[in-house]
Amino acid sequence: MKSLSSLILALVALTLLTGCAAFRTSVKDVDPNDASTLTANYDQRDLLSWTDEMTTLILKQFPPEGAKSPIVSVFGIQNRTKQHLDTESLSDTISGKLLDSGKIMLTNTARRDELLREQGYQLQNATPESRVAVGKQLGAKYMLTGSLTEISSRSGRQVRVSKKEDKFFMLTCEITDLETGLIVLRNQVERMRRARKPIIGW
Repeated sequence: MKSLSSLILALVALTLLTGCAAFRTSVKDVDPNDASTLTANYDQRDLLSWTDEMTTLILKQFPPEGAKSPIVSVFGIQNRTKQHLDTESLSDTISGKLLDSGKIMLTNTARRDELLREQGYQLQNATPESRVAVGKQLGAKYMLTGSLTEISSRSGRQVRVSKKEDKFFMLTCEITDLETGLIVLRNQVERMRRARKPIIGW
């Protein structure tokens, strides 16, 4: 009994001296592409995969044949989900990848925002006509717009050991000819994710 008490005291002393890893803060870099998906919600993997897929789809059809580095004005991606999402990061990443392709030129974002403020436009509520007007002032031939929508559903009230939640996201991007007002390209990227959570858990 005495030896057991001594062993316990020794273990406690060792823990106090070295610290317990389970109670220490730990930080390390993780590749966003390799990070595990914890919920059905939008996350960093969606940002990376959606922008890659959308950029690839756009560059397959745009710019039109014969067009040499057209100027595009980016008017952002509207958040039509129930979540508070940073859709500006989606827009920035897509436009950045398009610019890196060397196939298009982008109007200056600071100048665009300045014009929008001066004319009293709000990006999310601006009409297609007002966007076309601002785009023309910026010397752009085309404008890029988009939206992110969400549809979610949950399992009903039944006797079960886990709850199920489905979330469907759809990212849409459009490129409009500012001279004619015609949509020259529309692409959609879809994602459906299902999450199961135990009713009793931690």
